[in-house]
Amino acid sequence: MRLSLEEPATLPLPGLPTLPEGRGPWKFCLNTSTIRGQKLPLDQIVEIAAAAGYDAIEPWIDEIEAFEAAGGDLGVLREKIHDLGLSVEGAIGFFEWIVDDDTRRAAGLERARADMERVRRLGGKRIAAPPWGAHEPGTPPLDLRAAAERYAALCDIGERAGVAPLCEVWGFSANLSTLAEGAFVAAHSGHPEACLLLDSYHLYKGGSPIEGLRFLHGDKLPLFHVNDWPQISPDKIVDADRIWPGDGVAPLVSLLRTLAEIGFGGYLSLELFHPDYWAMDPAVAARLGREKLAAVTDAAL
Repeated sequence: MRLSLEEPATLPLPGLPTLPEGRGPWKFCLNTSTIRGQKLPLDQIVEIAAAAGYDAIEPWIDEIEAFEAAGGDLGVLREKIHDLGLSVEGAIGFFEWIVDDDTRRAAGLERARADMERVRRLGGKRIAAPPWGAHEPGTPPLDLRAAAERYAALCDIGERAGVAPLCEVWGFSANLSTLAEGAFVAAHSGHPEACLLLDSYHLYKGGSPIEGLRFLHGDKLPLFHVNDWPQISPDKIVDADRIWPGDGVAPLVSLLRTLAEIGFGGYLSLELFHPDYWAMDPAVAARLGREKLAAVTDAAL
């Protein structure tokens, strides 16, 4: 998986549109974790993302809750996001939709409904659905067929709420740690709204080969988390090790070319948790992240 980012650029892939520099066939999204350490209110994060040239944001549910608790109006913020030329392409929340325990799962689905309602009022379209509650080390393996049924039930809730849950693969998780497991759950759910949320870091952490993406269709990947990492083995690397795209050893050029080949035309969402970036001026960090992301997409296409 460790192909060099120094591999030579090639001519644009056949069939891909000619788009402005740094775009390729994709748009850029700021996952708010990238400047989460600065603890800014959500309305300020929106302004920073727009000024830095992103097309969308992917906020966390606790940020939305904090904005409301401070007296913020999600409807007003939704209009501001629209006026600044942004969209809310996803959101990050944690609810126990997948666990075996019926009581915990019922409570998790209620939490999912509440989170989806907040995302809807903000103008959002999707929410992450990681294997929360079944992710800790030592958690017994889930029956993936049962997980698929539970994901279908979650998708039904999302369909009614107008916010689609994305089955998210977590490379460190005791369950749904690989692309193959996530793809099985989404495919076996049989739900027309089923989609995956993948992440370059989590593919590496969980040992999922990039070539596995060729078994997917890009339409089922509306959002893709992008990040890089230094020379650290999968068993040692942690979230805080993620770095700017292009600054590490991740095979992002190969990854992006593969995504283009399978028809992925969605949003590349920059998701980082690095303490050094959290110590930066958030406007500078957001802008630098977008420039790094654009440079990698240029190299890929």
